[in-house]
Amino acid sequence: MQGPGTRAEFTPRPGASPGQLTVFPADRTKALRAAALAIEECAAPRGQAPCPGGELTLSGDVPLGLGMGSSSSDVIAAIRAVADAYRLRLPPATIARLAVRAERASDPLMLGGRPLLFAQREGRVLEVLGDALPPAVVVGCTLGGGTPVDTLSLPAPRHDHEDVRAYERLRSLLRRAVADADTALLGHVSTESARRAQRAREQREFGLLDRIAGRVGAVGLQIAHSGNVAGLLFDPAAPDLGHRLRRCVGALRTCGIPVTRTFATGTTGTTGTTGTTSEEHLHGRAHVRRDRPTRSDTSRRRAHLPALRDDEGRLGHGGGTAPARHRHRTTR
Repeated sequence: MQGPGTRAEFTPRPGASPGQLTVFPADRTKALRAAALAIEECAAPRGQAPCPGGELTLSGDVPLGLGMGSSSSDVIAAIRAVADAYRLRLPPATIARLAVRAERASDPLMLGGRPLLFAQREGRVLEVLGDALPPAVVVGCTLGGGTPVDTLSLPAPRHDHEDVRAYERLRSLLRRAVADADTALLGHVSTESARRAQRAREQREFGLLDRIAGRVGAVGLQIAHSGNVAGLLFDPAAPDLGHRLRRCVGALRTCGIPVTRTFATGTTGTTGTTGTTSEEHLHGRAHVRRDRPTRSDTSRRRAHLPALRDDEGRLGHGGGTAPARHRHRTTR
């Protein structure tokens, strides 16, 4: 999804006292840890002592606590901004390693838009499933009243041998869906994965969302594994797609489920013909100072997602596969 992103600006303070590394907003402690780790990583190859102090400023519009990867977005943007201050470009594998150290588990946003099987607590790719997920149109919504979720307070899910076998079957189907660009099969895998996840973190609207998907001709649904953001998936080649989207929006609203935005994956914009997003596109070339204006009110804004372009469910502009963009600029 193009649009939501985090912007990080890092100002090094070489003359500061040790430990004088700050972040704004002050509650972004994961990003602060990431900046400190990145300073050590960048100083070591040059034989330099790590910069004792600096100021990290984060701004952006990724909703907090809904399962859209806001903390990973903050962490990755912070690491890239520090590296930029050292005039370095860290490889994605290094960024992944630092991100996991900073936040215990990280989304693979540093690796671009390809569908991956990623060990979130180890920071390594287990399998590249293909170039891009099958194309889909997504009607986004929020469950649980859009209440943010404290992911660190969630108990770690426990899986038995039957779970492992079931997820391996789903993974096999996902490989086939990617290879064949089969949107319907993608929807099946996504729905079954969300259904199994109900045992670890129950969403009371799951059954309602599943029934709506069946009524309006969606191929499936998706629910964030650690938040309240969700969506219904449609095949963009389906007949009467516009009518299906309008029915979906109406059904969600009738049931009191807030609708957020409708978007298409892997179709337009700078994502290329395969729908993948390159690392260069995600955060630009070092020291380029063209970007959207800094917004310093991130911590005070209520978590929300952009509204639909219109009330009819028509698609807005853009596309893309990355859930967030990570921008950086250094100030010296």
